[in-house]
Amino acid sequence: MEAVTATFPAEMDRQQRATLIAQTAAYFAAFVCLGLTIGLLGPSLPALAQQAHAGLEAISYLFTLRALGYVLGAVSSGKLFDRRPGNPLAAAMLLAMAVTTALVPLASHISLLLAAMVVLGAAEAALDVGANTLLVWVHGSRVAPFMNAMHAFFGVGALAAPAIVAQVMFLNYPATHSYFVVALLLLPAAVFMLRLPSPHDGSTRVLERPARINYRLVFLIALFLFLYVGAEVSFAGWIFTYTLELKLSSATAAALLTSLFWGALTLGRMLTIPIATRFTTRSVLRFSLAGCLLSIGLILLAPRSFASVLIATAGLGLSMASIFPTTLSLAGETMRVTGRLTGWFVLGSSTGSMLIPLIVGQLFRPFGPQVLMLLMIVTLLAAAGVLFVIGTSSAAAVKEEAGT
Repeated sequence: MEAVTATFPAEMDRQQRATLIAQTAAYFAAFVCLGLTIGLLGPSLPALAQQAHAGLEAISYLFTLRALGYVLGAVSSGKLFDRRPGNPLAAAMLLAMAVTTALVPLASHISLLLAAMVVLGAAEAALDVGANTLLVWVHGSRVAPFMNAMHAFFGVGALAAPAIVAQVMFLNYPATHSYFVVALLLLPAAVFMLRLPSPHDGSTRVLERPARINYRLVFLIALFLFLYVGAEVSFAGWIFTYTLELKLSSATAAALLTSLFWGALTLGRMLTIPIATRFTTRSVLRFSLAGCLLSIGLILLAPRSFASVLIATAGLGLSMASIFPTTLSLAGETMRVTGRLTGWFVLGSSTGSMLIPLIVGQLFRPFGPQVLMLLMIVTLLAAAGVLFVIGTSSAAAVKEEAGT
């Protein structure tokens, strides 16, 4: 595999290079902000339930409405970034996220929180689509290492969010005041983004032939992402409440547990870059799922041990780190991935993040906190089964393509 290095074109003058570096830094900062807002909900969930006078079953709908907003934002934002300057749009999304985040601690009823989550999810999705698109326009064929780095910065924000919640609680403020802190942190990124010129699509690729869509394979990959992302969001969103309900630790330690998960996920994404050059995508996915199952199995073997939860959380973060990008790489090996197909993959992952955490919330009280780990095992085993079918279907697709 040819190595790709994170370098800037030598033919650029100093001003062009400075602009390119500033644009890259802005998109990295945008993903830190994205991680901050997404990582904030799980550790603050009990506090939001108390604020809105709602039970955990009702408050779990926050995941659903946020995911619904994410789907709507992902579907509708692509055309906007194609037609209008990207940086002002991305800055507007950051501003919308800041305003909505600041309004969350002021919402005294569950309906207001649900409405805020729809808006926040839509703005997050638009920023996600925009930053990915704009980074490609800036770096073109050299984008790969920068893309890996940008998604690692998401992890930086996601692991910082629970730490902010823990620090706010340590200072004897309500956990929901962490939303004010995060809202303030988004504003400098929005201003920085707004001051930079917007890149343009420099793609000149010509398609040699029309894409032949293997709808069975597309469905299977979308289903796999549905299961995987649902498991990831469920664990990140509910491990704080799981730990408190079983009285395994203090609230501060439980919040830091969520940070550990995102920190391990971030580290794992960095480690995956050299690993991906030595192993096939299917091997990486198999080992990753095996690590996920072993991690959850450790918690099931010692459900009352905080040490086992601690070790398993780190193991799960490391194991899950490579799954999403590697799945997209697997798709690219067997088909020409277009924007339309990517939309189906996003729909699958977003639906999983919407439904599976909701199921956890509905079953949490009737069946107890252990339902989280049982559903994680079931979901990950189902994902392993789908991955096996993907392997057979993609092999058949490659043979069919070779015969045409």
